[in-house]
Amino acid sequence: MQKTIDLNCDMGESFGHWTIGEASDEDLMAFISSANVAAGFHAGDPNTINRTVKLVRDYGVGLGAHPGYNDLQGFGRRFISASNEELVNDILYQVGAVREFGRYHGVRLQHVKPHGALYMEAARNEDLSLHLIESLRAGGGEVPVMCMGGSATYEVGQRLGHPMVREFYADRDYGDNGAIVFTRRVGRPDPQAIADKCLRACIEGKVKTVTGREVDVDFESICFHSDTPGALEIAKAIRETLLAGGVTIAPVSTVLGLG
Repeated sequence: MQKTIDLNCDMGESFGHWTIGEASDEDLMAFISSANVAAGFHAGDPNTINRTVKLVRDYGVGLGAHPGYNDLQGFGRRFISASNEELVNDILYQVGAVREFGRYHGVRLQHVKPHGALYMEAARNEDLSLHLIESLRAGGGEVPVMCMGGSATYEVGQRLGHPMVREFYADRDYGDNGAIVFTRRVGRPDPQAIADKCLRACIEGKVKTVTGREVDVDFESICFHSDTPGALEIAKAIRETLLAGGVTIAPVSTVLGLG
């Protein structure tokens, strides 16, 4: 049983006057323990990053950088063919932006979580994951990286002795291989069904796949997305259900024992 778990959500995914999702970041911030702040390439801009990091400070949640492909039009969900060095340089650039706003507001960078298609590319690209983690270690110490369990990113991190955070995806379906099933349209899911799925994953380490099979899941953090329809209701249901089921919700730094 996972007695202490992180609950993370992607935040600051706006650009100028344009916003994505029904719920405001501030409304969601009250229910999570870690925030992944869009760093400017798939969403976000200096004013949005500043505003979101201030919310992170005010609500006392963990600050994460959420770098993506340089793809504002496609929201970072389209694959971009580029060298691993170029992609990691893009990631470091974005992490630096979030880290600096964190310093401005007196909040340390807790973790890094790539976004969307870049996250999925790193999950299958060992060389990219290796270059990413080595670069993060060189530039900022042992900042935890969020990833999928069983991914190339996780395996590389384990090999290097780098702190890694495996995610369980509350508002995504699972395939028989234990990976999430990618979809652009998730519809409006049932918040309580999602919360029950999360509690079962914490207690039993199991999740039902799209074919009805049961697969094992190991994780330190639960992720839901702020642009999923009904995100605020989902956040409330997950938090209330986990706490009622005896699961403590805490930031990544606490879950990993990093202080």
